Amino acid sequence: MALKHEPPTTPHHSAQDALRVLETVAHRPGGVTGAGLARHTGIDPERLTALLRMLRREGYVEQIADGSYVTGETLARLTSVRQHEQALRDTLQQTLDRLRDAVGAAVYISSYVDGEISVTQYADSPALPRVHEWVDFRSAAHATAIGKSLLTQLDHAGRRDHLARHRMARLTSRTITSDRLLLSRLEAQPPTVPVLDLQEYAVGTVCAAVPITAGSSAGCLALSLPVEQAHRLRRAAETLNRSAAPVLLSLAIQGLPSRWSGAPLRAG
Repeated sequence: MALKHEPPTTPHHSAQDALRVLETVAHRPGGVTGAGLARHTGIDPERLTALLRMLRREGYVEQIADGSYVTGETLARLTSVRQHEQALRDTLQQTLDRLRDAVGAAVYISSYVDGEISVTQYADSPALPRVHEWVDFRSAAHATAIGKSLLTQLDHAGRRDHLARHRMARLTSRTITSDRLLLSRLEAQPPTVPVLDLQEYAVGTVCAAVPITAGSSAGCLALSLPVEQAHRLRRAAETLNRSAAPVLLSLAIQGLPSRWSGAPLRAG
């Protein structure tokens, strides 16, 4: 299975710029000023200010008494050898909880591993419940926003392979069951536009998903809403897309070495 090559989206650019900032901060243990970061990274000051705001909120950097920036607790935990996987899950969960509150919907992280869909983490609440998985998501890629977003990131052969292994069952009156129609829509899907599920998986629920491809793995962020709030779906999806950078950043950092000296960060 190969990923389809697409131009980087805005969240990917933000994550790459954030990695450049973290590389600079990490290699200056005594701290570095905002002006120093702008000089060393070449990032526009206004954009740098927004990135630093996000990095401070997520705990990747801290600002000390003299105004300089140093690495924060989140970065230390993610690059530690001990309990690395748990640190990543905790960091992603905190980010998902913030996203849930920001978009006013249940949110999910999903990935495509070994030819199958996996919802790895989610954030919901009593007021914002997650989708009831009445049909295994692994068998419903054709009907879900998550599944279609992941399939758009595969090449044509990868999509055909998946559909050959999973029968396109009709789950609601809106479900697409023609592989030709589905493949045509997946091919035409712009990478910067959220994929929607308008009651194709479950009556009474609408969903949206945006790609968060990290390295050679296909992934996505998704949200779900009751159909009564369908008028909020596109705006919520746009907010989710704009807010995807912290998730991408966490996933990119997970493979970094625990000792930063002599092993600089590299975006992408």
